[in-house]
Amino acid sequence: MMGRAFRQGLGSRTFVVGLLLTALTLFGVLAGPLISPFSATEMDFIAVLTPPDMTHWLGTDSFGRDVLARVLAGGRISLFVSLCGVGIGALLGVAAGMSAAWRGGLYEAGLMAACDLLFAFPSFVLALFMMVVLGFGLQNIVIAIALAYLPIFARLSRNLTRTLMHEPFVQAARLMGQGGARILTREILPNIFSTLLVQASVGIAFGIVMEAGLSFLGLGVQPPTPSLGVILADGREYFTRGPWVLTLTGLVVSVALLGFNLLGDALRDLTDPRLRRAVGE
Repeated sequence: MMGRAFRQGLGSRTFVVGLLLTALTLFGVLAGPLISPFSATEMDFIAVLTPPDMTHWLGTDSFGRDVLARVLAGGRISLFVSLCGVGIGALLGVAAGMSAAWRGGLYEAGLMAACDLLFAFPSFVLALFMMVVLGFGLQNIVIAIALAYLPIFARLSRNLTRTLMHEPFVQAARLMGQGGARILTREILPNIFSTLLVQASVGIAFGIVMEAGLSFLGLGVQPPTPSLGVILADGREYFTRGPWVLTLTGLVVSVALLGFNLLGDALRDLTDPRLRRAVGE
């Protein structure tokens, strides 16, 4: 289904723009040293708060560090943290949600009650609380993002599994004597994977925002390690003297998030049978 959706997506402007912006973002964070020859942590007190020029494309900060190099390095950290957090949350949430739908009874009711309890708190507030409890560090940010997304994937996979449980191909697998684990992984999971992937693509963008927000508040990555939140927080301190640090960093982050969100929205439309006509099917 995803291959077919990709071919259809080439006719969607939203999909193409989202794909290009996402590909540009991934290339930038993965090939950062090839784009900027400067170190993300090396200080140059001769070039303190240098405006953007041909040498420093995004200027320098109050320590003379190249802003572009720091944004690319910080983007790698934020993307890695978001991927790990959303990935762990998806893995645990999908396993719990699918098993709950299959087993039913008190197990399903208890899991849904736990999800409702977590849904009572906004995701960022929940992550903020976890950081206060667990302390600073990349590992704790990953745990906070995973906990915020676990109930989302649990409820989504549970609902999708319940929808497919009575389909003829699942009933046929039961009659053939296949066990519950085999049916869930071989029959149901491939049919809900595209929807889960769409949710993950949107979650990655929000995970980046969550990591940047926590670091901006001083609860995430700690200086001098480059992080998008740390760079934004530093730029806020001397905004009147070097406004390019905050504004250009925010602009780069916004473009990257726009790419992930557009791609996620386009994939959702392309994989939803009710919305395919909107993109030309």
